[in-house]
Amino acid sequence: MAESDWDTATVLRKKGPMAAQAKSKQATLAAQRRGEDVETSKKWAAGQNKQHSITKNTAKLDRETEELHHDRVTLEVGKVIQQGRQSKGLTQKDLATKINEKPQVIADYESGRAIPNDQVLGKIEQAIGLKLRGKDIRKPIEKGPRAK
Repeated sequence: MAESDWDTATVLRKKGPMAAQAKSKQATLAAQRRGEDVETSKKWAAGQNKQHSITKNTAKLDRETEELHHDRVTLEVGKVIQQGRQSKGLTQKDLATKINEKPQVIADYESGRAIPNDQVLGKIEQAIGLKLRGKDIRKPIEKGPRAK
């Protein structure tokens, strides 16, 4: 083995600039002059409480979302559900239990706030015995043999 000299130290790498120095404009310019790769990026609203600021794009997005909305159950369907339920002597909770749904679902359908779901509408139709879809809303469902 080669002899070691305990008094000498070998520096493998030089320490980089401190955080404050690395961020200063002078340090950035000096690094560019030396030919080093420098990446600078401006953080938007860094250190400020601007997460709720309104930009021009926000208004544009709001306009778009107003045009793209889901269809709701009509009030006519809601009234038919309510009348059919009451004619059978059921409460919203009873009807919901009968069709395995939450009472809030029935309340939403009756008030016209629900997004129509054919599966739920079919279960309500069977429970109250009235048509809720198509041209012949309010007509009783004919209970005959199903066509195969």
